[in-house]
Amino acid sequence: MNAPTKRDMTERQRASAFDLIPEPALIISAEGELVACNESAQELFGQGLALLSRGRLVDNLPPGSSLASLIERAQAEDNFVRERGLEIHLFNHPPFPADGAATPMGDGSLLLTLHLRGSALSPDRADSAGLKTVVGLGRMLAHEIKNPLAGIRGAAQLLRGAAKSEDVPLAQLIVDETDRIHRLVDRMEAFSEEAVPVREPVNIHVVLDRVRALAINGVADGLDLRESYDPSLPNTLGDEDQLIQIFLNLVKNAAEAAHSRGDERGEVIITTAYRHGVRVRSAGGQSARGAPLEVKVQDNGPGVPDHLREDLFQPFVTSKAMGAGLGLALVAKLVAAHGGLIDFESEPGRTVFRVPLPIEQ
Repeated sequence: MNAPTKRDMTERQRASAFDLIPEPALIISAEGELVACNESAQELFGQGLALLSRGRLVDNLPPGSSLASLIERAQAEDNFVRERGLEIHLFNHPPFPADGAATPMGDGSLLLTLHLRGSALSPDRADSAGLKTVVGLGRMLAHEIKNPLAGIRGAAQLLRGAAKSEDVPLAQLIVDETDRIHRLVDRMEAFSEEAVPVREPVNIHVVLDRVRALAINGVADGLDLRESYDPSLPNTLGDEDQLIQIFLNLVKNAAEAAHSRGDERGEVIITTAYRHGVRVRSAGGQSARGAPLEVKVQDNGPGVPDHLREDLFQPFVTSKAMGAGLGLALVAKLVAAHGGLIDFESEPGRTVFRVPLPIEQ
């Protein structure tokens, strides 16, 4: 196997800059032109990126810009340069206090990162920054995820053919779930803040039955997992795979909390009901739509720690020693994309997550 070339290493560095750096990051060519940027930089500069892309970047910056000075110093010294007290005054944005760093990448180009301070990003942008990093990581790992999935699916098909009759449904469950994960990975590759799920009529109880089957043979094994359904509920409108993902995350979290009791008396209860008059306001706050179909996931675990409650749905917030803190952030995003809402109430011995969803008219 050939050793990676300098060009290969540079391309890998650039890929990391695009997808993994949470701060705004730009790639500037040896000629001083903007050639690439990550999603955080797109959020920061908005439409101004079109102007930044014309000609040399420093020529498009305000006279005496600290940003221009940082770039020119890094190019002249061919070395890592950091500068504090940068302020960006571009394209009708307010002044953004920041630290900046420029890193030569070996081929004359620079990796420029901006470390924003204070309220440099709006709350919506700040809240989504962690998710954008996760999305980038998902794109990078998509190929590596799909390969083992194909192997798992093939092995499950072989097992299904040789399994006893009572084990065939479990083998088929593995096949179905690998197919679902494959579809989710496909969507993650194209995931963006503006992505809208394809919403079709879905029986929420079919979704919850799939979630229950997965949980009872996995994380909820040994727990009292019960359901209380209203069989008269109309369909909701949504993407079935994403709805499964939403409630599988909630049931998984509830089961882990119930297990943490350590007394073999843990329980998880899934409830559906019709709530007249429930309305959910859109993100812009201008309109409200009906969301009367309610799904509740309840556990009797120790409850959500007080210091996490305010930021529970933000990325990287977790009480688990080995947790990544991504599940509830993605759940909240998917629920919002379905026109619903998620909230919770918690005390020691009782935690309830509620998800009101719209219905098919």
